[in-house]
Amino acid sequence: MTVNRLTDPVISLFRMVVGLLFLMRGMSSIFGVFGGSQGSGEAIEVGVWPHWWAALIQLVGGLLVLVGLWARPAAVICSGSMAYAYFVVHQPMALLPMNNRGELAALFCWSFLLIAVVGAGRWSLDALLGRRREGVRGRETAAAVAS
Repeated sequence: MTVNRLTDPVISLFRMVVGLLFLMRGMSSIFGVFGGSQGSGEAIEVGVWPHWWAALIQLVGGLLVLVGLWARPAAVICSGSMAYAYFVVHQPMALLPMNNRGELAALFCWSFLLIAVVGAGRWSLDALLGRRREGVRGRETAAAVAS
């Protein structure tokens, strides 16, 4: 098995894992599960700026990235939210991620940027829907040629 044969499955698995982890962070903040928001055991009050809105992006964006539906635009939004978190929440405490506890925000930011650039991979709803559209177009073209 060559490296090229592994590329697409690894990209798809990477997207799924990053999406799942982001989804779980959103669920913890919105629903208070998995230890709640920042380990408090509680959910964030609805509408509180920016925390609840960030959690909503984590929940919806994480789910979309996990299943690979509109993965590129969702990943751009998720990456932007983590860039915002890094520069507004963490960076004012200290310059470097190791000193301002912003490693996770930076990792999520760059991970989602990678997904936005390389796409969702073959194992995604985006790819499945694309294959179906191509199949319909192919059948329409064949029917038009036959008539």
